[in-house]
Amino acid sequence: MSKIDVRPVGTSPSRSFRLDRQNDKIWGVCSGIANYTGIDATWVRIGFVVSAFISVGTTALVYAAIALIAD
Repeated sequence: MSKIDVRPVGTSPSRSFRLDRQNDKIWGVCSGIANYTGIDATWVRIGFVVSAFISVGTTALVYAAIALIAD
């Protein structure tokens, strides 16, 4: 039985998450997530800000962890 490739058109099999140092505001986490997922960085940033207020700071810890672990 052969393996079927179900990737979206135009994506490479070795796509990996990287911080975006060119379009960063703080550490490049939101712009890196935006590049990885293919959505606008503004929406990712808005999502992080809203979730930081809702989660009473837990999102800020996740953001810092991503910044320290990635790249």
